[in-house]
Amino acid sequence: MKAYSEDLRKKIVEAVQRGMKKSEAAYLFGVSLSAVKRYARIVCEGKSLAPRKAPGSRPKMDERTRKLLEVDLKKRPAVKLAQRCEYLEKVAGVRVSESTVCRMIKRLGFSRKKEAGALASGTSS
Repeated sequence: MKAYSEDLRKKIVEAVQRGMKKSEAAYLFGVSLSAVKRYARIVCEGKSLAPRKAPGSRPKMDERTRKLLEVDLKKRPAVKLAQRCEYLEKVAGVRVSESTVCRMIKRLGFSRKKEAGALASGTSS
């Protein structure tokens, strides 16, 4: 679910500051009562109503690691996933699972078939 816009948040807070009950504001603007309470508290604390960045972990493989993997895929097309994981750990110092490497190989457009480093075809059979 996407965050509510800053404009909507300001309208909600303004309505509450003008004397509207929080439950009425929640119903009127179609948001939860807890959201109205949170926005009112944020304004009282003097903080910005702008939506914050969504939480989450950083990607395990950065751009440098992706490039290393791509070069390795072209150089050594028949290497197994476990060996690619070891390679990335030795060269880039990044520990990743075989699943992560497999997903990245797919995102890079490579096939895991035995053909010598062939890119995945754009058509399905």
